[in-house]
Amino acid sequence: MTTPTNDQFKLLRSRLLDEKEEIEKRLFENDNFGLSHSLRDDTGELSAVDNHPGDTATELYEREKDIALLEQEELHLRRIDAALAAMKDGSYGICITCNEPIPLERLDAVPDCLYCIEHAPRQQVSLRRPAEEFVLYPPFGRTSMDEHDFFHGFDGEDAWQAVEQWGNSDSPAMSENRNVTDYAHVGIEADENDGYVEPIESFLATDITGRYVFLVRNHEYEQYMQSTEGDHNLENMEDDELN
Repeated sequence: MTTPTNDQFKLLRSRLLDEKEEIEKRLFENDNFGLSHSLRDDTGELSAVDNHPGDTATELYEREKDIALLEQEELHLRRIDAALAAMKDGSYGICITCNEPIPLERLDAVPDCLYCIEHAPRQQVSLRRPAEEFVLYPPFGRTSMDEHDFFHGFDGEDAWQAVEQWGNSDSPAMSENRNVTDYAHVGIEADENDGYVEPIESFLATDITGRYVFLVRNHEYEQYMQSTEGDHNLENMEDDELN
């Protein structure tokens, strides 16, 4: 491990000062990524709240992006100031966590670092989640009842499926189902049985009284017969034998 010399420390300090000056200049010239003025000024409207959120969707996206960029630059500035302060008190080049020297190669690559590679904070995956997930989870929010055994009615997911069949902006490439190869199966649970749960329910029917049972030899029936769960005794039964 190579320890920085005095000349190398001076060079690192000069780089940090240059980076700090460049960031401050960039923030000043673009008005903190445009956040120095309100969103209303960007839209040219009296209010950013219009009849439909889509009217200001582009401006809102750009504003969110500007906030993220500004936070990143501010974090960089704080890291540079902390590194310069460490140079001033003589603790620069020593890991804050383990008090071991930080290799020169790492300092040269990231001059504002105060941690060795082993104890770098960015290696830790944050457990913080967006607040929206507590409201939107599970999918379709509180209207999704698939996980509740007591509910067997029409829920939020069913409502979306009914609308989704008329088309959406998804494509096979963007589908959550990685095995989708055509637009017919892009929708959520596109292979889900429609109107029945078990295959046998799609080809066995009764009249209004429930006393007469009819066998409908449809596509589901053929698949049922070809599968291992099919009862081949049904193939030789006529409709009157089911009654």
